[in-house]
Amino acid sequence: MSDVLISATDLARLLDSARPPRVLDVRWQLGGPPGRDGYLAGHIPGAVFVDLETELAAPPVPAQGRHPLPDVAALQGAARGWGLSAGDTVVVYDDSGAMSAARAWWLLRWASVEPVLILDGGLAAWTAAGGTLQTEPVQPPPGDITLVPGALPTLDADGVAALARDGIVLDARAGERYRGEVEPVDPVAGHIPGAHSAPTGDNLSADGTFHSPAELARRFAALGVTGERPVGVYCGSGVTAAHEVAALAIAGHPAALYPGSWSQWSNLPDRPVATGPEEG
Repeated sequence: MSDVLISATDLARLLDSARPPRVLDVRWQLGGPPGRDGYLAGHIPGAVFVDLETELAAPPVPAQGRHPLPDVAALQGAARGWGLSAGDTVVVYDDSGAMSAARAWWLLRWASVEPVLILDGGLAAWTAAGGTLQTEPVQPPPGDITLVPGALPTLDADGVAALARDGIVLDARAGERYRGEVEPVDPVAGHIPGAHSAPTGDNLSADGTFHSPAELARRFAALGVTGERPVGVYCGSGVTAAHEVAALAIAGHPAALYPGSWSQWSNLPDRPVATGPEEG
C-alpha cells in the first residue's frame, strides 16, 4: 500500500483481517447511466454505494459550478450512513480508472479522514485478481465519524487566477476542451489564462492503473511541477481534478484543488478566457 493507492491483493487481505476496511463503490459517469445500476449488477463484497451527484456534491449553481463541495454536515451525515467511524480505513473504487472514486478520496481527505485509499485499477483489477462480486445492496450500521474540513488546500476563482500567474495551474480536462475546440457542457470554451494542459487520462497505464511514482514525477516535471512553485488543479467541475491531485500526491507533490473549476469560471462575468494550445 501507498498513502494513496491499494492493490486488489492487499484489499483482499485486509477484508479478511480483524478490522476490515470500509469499501465505497463510487461508480459515476458524466451523462452516463446511473452508477447504482452497475453496483447492483455486481460489487465488491461489503461495498456501500456512494452517489456522487447527491452525496459528494451540493446541488449545481452556475456561480459555484456543477459539483460544488457539499455542506460538511451533509457530508458527515452521508459518511455515517456509509458506516464510517473514527479509526476506519476507507477504500474507494469505481470502474472508470478512479475518475470518480478520486472525488471521494479527495473529499474525505479534505474532511480529515485517513487513511483513505483508492483501489488501483478499480473493479477490473479486483475481478482480475480473482475477487468475487455480490449483488445484494449493503446497508451497514450507522457510523460515528466526525468530519473536520480543510485538511487539503482549495482555491477559489481569485486564488486560481493568481496561482496561474505566480505558480503552476494544471487543467485536467481533455486537450480539445482546454484548447477550446469543443465544450459539451459549460457555456464558454477555452481555459483559464496561464493554465497548462494536463489531461487526467495521462495519469493512467493501459490497464487503468496509475503510472508509477517515477513516471508520474517525470510527467509533471515536464509540465513545470518540480517542487519549486505551488501547484493547483482544475477540470470541468472539480471531479476529475481530484484524480490529478491524487496523481500529484503519488509523485510527491501536494496540490490545491479549485472545486468550482471551469464550470464556475465560465459562468463568472469578466473572467478572461484563453483558447488554443498555448497557456495564454
